[in-house]
Amino acid sequence: MRAFWLRQLHSWHWISAALSLAGMLLFAVTGLTLNHAGSLSARPSQEERQAAVPARLQAALQTLPDGGDQPVPPALARWAAEAFAIDIAELAAEVDADEVFVTVPRPGGEGALRLDRATASASYTVTSRGWVAYFNDLHKGRHAGRVWSWFIDGMAASCIVFTLTGFALLWMHGRARPFTWPLAGLSLLAPVLIALLFVHG
Repeated sequence: MRAFWLRQLHSWHWISAALSLAGMLLFAVTGLTLNHAGSLSARPSQEERQAAVPARLQAALQTLPDGGDQPVPPALARWAAEAFAIDIAELAAEVDADEVFVTVPRPGGEGALRLDRATASASYTVTSRGWVAYFNDLHKGRHAGRVWSWFIDGMAASCIVFTLTGFALLWMHGRARPFTWPLAGLSLLAPVLIALLFVHG
């Protein structure tokens, strides 16, 4: 029976390790960059692109009610996806008499789409805070989309399996390795003591 469980634990341990290897490295590195974000900040850069709203869509631009936040008309959202490769279908637009303004959140920066209602011209400005900010936002799942959120969930599940099977293997091999439980206890005790003694609410 012991041999059976050892085989099972070893199998699940290496499978979960293989599945989470790249993601675990990514989240470990970005944990460091997040912890030192103040010293790794980059100067923001901007890029602007312009386009003209097609005549067939200008009526949709003009008929938006003035004032407040309005949903982006589907036809305009499809055109913006073609012209600027952005997805604004589920975003709200700030509308006034002169322009339609849409903030486009993205990892590591943000985008801003302006549609001039009088001239039917459009400009899309992208502000980027650099690659470190980009990967930091991926670490937090900030503005990264639904699929990335699923990836984080999958990574978390894989890491839980990796950790629990690792603990079970420690349990089964602990008698032959006297430093197992002192080290495992330290891994639990260290964050608890640091939080109690040095983290103030």
